[in-house]
Amino acid sequence: MKKWICLLAFVCTLGVAVLAAGLHSRAQAKPDDTILEGVYAGEISLSGMTRDQAKAAIQSYVDSLGSNTIVLNVMDGNTVPVTASELGLSWGNPELVEDAVNLGKSGNVVVRYKALKDLEHQNKVYDIAFSFDKEAITSVVENKCDAFNVEAIDAHLKRVDGSFVIEDGQTGIVVDNTASENAIYEYLTTQWKGGDTSVDLVVTEEVPKGNAEELTKVKDVLGTFTTSFSSSGRDRSANVTNGCNLINGATLFPGETFSTYEAVSPFTESNGYYMAGSYLNGQVVDSIGGGICQVSTTLYNAVLKAELQVEERHNHSMIVGYVKPSMDAAIAESAGKDFRFVNNTGYPIYIEGYTSNKNITFTIYGVETRDPGHVVTYESEVLETIQPNSETINQTSSQPIGFVDVQSAHIGYKARLWKIVTENGVEVSREQINSSSYKMVPRTATVGVATNDSNAYNEMQAAIATGSIDHVKSVAAALKSGQSTAPADNGGMDPALAAILAGKSPEEQAAIIQQYNEQLAQQQQQAGQ
Repeated sequence: MKKWICLLAFVCTLGVAVLAAGLHSRAQAKPDDTILEGVYAGEISLSGMTRDQAKAAIQSYVDSLGSNTIVLNVMDGNTVPVTASELGLSWGNPELVEDAVNLGKSGNVVVRYKALKDLEHQNKVYDIAFSFDKEAITSVVENKCDAFNVEAIDAHLKRVDGSFVIEDGQTGIVVDNTASENAIYEYLTTQWKGGDTSVDLVVTEEVPKGNAEELTKVKDVLGTFTTSFSSSGRDRSANVTNGCNLINGATLFPGETFSTYEAVSPFTESNGYYMAGSYLNGQVVDSIGGGICQVSTTLYNAVLKAELQVEERHNHSMIVGYVKPSMDAAIAESAGKDFRFVNNTGYPIYIEGYTSNKNITFTIYGVETRDPGHVVTYESEVLETIQPNSETINQTSSQPIGFVDVQSAHIGYKARLWKIVTENGVEVSREQINSSSYKMVPRTATVGVATNDSNAYNEMQAAIATGSIDHVKSVAAALKSGQSTAPADNGGMDPALAAILAGKSPEEQAAIIQQYNEQLAQQQQQAGQ
C-alpha cells in the first residue's frame, strides 16, 4: 500500500513539474507585459500588444465614438441630437488592460494552465465599459430640452366691462429633468455599445387648476380699498399705475399664496418703471419704481377687508401720508421685504386693480360665505408720537456754494392696528393685527461748501454754525447770486476771528465759528437784561 501511495505522489509531482515546465515555456515566449494571443477588448485584438499599446488602442477607439449621434426624443416629435462627447463620454474600465496583461501569468499553476488551455479553444473577450458625465447630461437636458416645455396655464378670470369672462386653462407638457437624466445615463452606461442611437426622455403632464364650474361662482366683493396719490408727480404716478396693472387680473385658487413682490418686479425701465422718490436709510431718495409701496399698501387693506390670511407684512421705515399708521405694507428688494397673503377661502378669488383720477383701488372678488350681519373694521391706534426737536445740517465739498437740499422732517410713531368684528351691530371681537414703529427724522439739509472764495466760504460756515436751515438757505441764495451777506471789512468777520481761522481746516473753522457765535449770542443776551 505504501508503495502505491509513493507512486501516486511521484506521478503528481511529475505532472506538476511537467505542467510548470510547459507554463514556463509558454511564458518565456512572450515578455511579461505582452498580451497573449486570442485576447480582445470588445472587437479590438490585443494580441501581442504591450500594456501601453493596449491602452492607446482602446482609448483611440473610445475617442472615435465621441462623434456618434445620440438623439434625445423630447415630445410631440421634437428631438435634440447631441454627440456622445457632449454627454461626457469616457473609457469606464481602464483596469481591463492590467487583467489582459496578467492573463495566464498570474495565480497558481492550475489557474495559469487553465487560462492558457482556454485560449487554445476560445478567445478571451473583455467588455469595454463606457462612462458619461452626469453634469454634462444635466446641462444638455436643461439647456436644450427644457425649451420644448409647455407650461400649464390655469383656468382664470378676466373682467371685461364689469362682467367676468372665464379663460380656459391649458395642459402643460414638461420634461422631467431628473428622471430623463437618469434614463439617459442608465441606457448609455448599460446598453449602448457605440454607434448612433436614441433615448426617450421622461415627460409629464401638468393638469391646470380651475374649471368653469368653480370660477362661475366668483362674483361677490369680499374687500375693497382706495388710496389717493393726488400729490404725486408724473413719474411716481406712472409707477403706481404700472404696479397696479401688473397685479390686476390675478386669480388665486384655494390655498395659493400671492407674492406682491413677485407680481410687480423687476423694477426696471423695461418693466414700465421710472425714477421717483422712495425711503432709504431715513431719507427720501430717487430710485426706479419709487411709489410701488402705495400699491402694496392699498392691496394690503383690501386683503384685510376680505379677511384673507396675511403671511408677510412690513411697515415703512418712516410714516406715509396715504394711510393711517400701521395700515401700510412696504416692499423692498434690498431689504427682502414682501407683502404675501394666502387665499384661505374654499373658492377661487379674483383681484381687480385700477387707477382713476389719481386714485388706486383694489377689489377682491370671491364667494361670500360670511353672515350678512358680519362686519369687519380696522382701527389705527397711535401709542407714541416722537416730534423732531432739532435740525441737522450736513456740508459737502462735492457741491458748490449755493447748493442746499432740504429733507422734510418726519414725526416718529409707534402704533398698532386693531381688527374689530361686529355681528348684527354688536362687537364680538377685537384683535391686534400688527404693531409698527416709524423713525423720527429731523429736518435735514445738505449744504454745498465748495468754493475758491474764502470770504464766501467763511460766510457759509458762519451760517451753518447757527444751526438754522432757513438762515443757511438765505445765505446760500445770496452767495449764489454773487451778493455777500456780511460787512465788507475783513470779509464780514471780526479781524481777531479771521486771524484765528487763518490756516485752519474747514472742520476746525466750523467749530471755532460755532463757539464764537455762541459766545456772541450770550453777550448780547446779557447786555439786553
